[in-house]
Amino acid sequence: MPSTVIRHFDYDAAEHRLDVQFVSGRRYSYFEVPERLAAAMRRASSKGSFFNRRIRDHFRFTRVE
Repeated sequence: MPSTVIRHFDYDAAEHRLDVQFVSGRRYSYFEVPERLAAAMRRASSKGSFFNRRIRDHFRFTRVE
């Protein structure tokens, strides 16, 4: 099911970096995200809820221009 909050996300296993693009168009990179957490997000029925519970406010991030 498509997310109403997250347009797209990718995980770079070598860098342990989760790149997220929101429906607003804003893009962020989250650092030191464990691969198991990225895999769990991929499996989650609600990507936005998973992100809010398990990623947001838990990992260092930067906005990508």
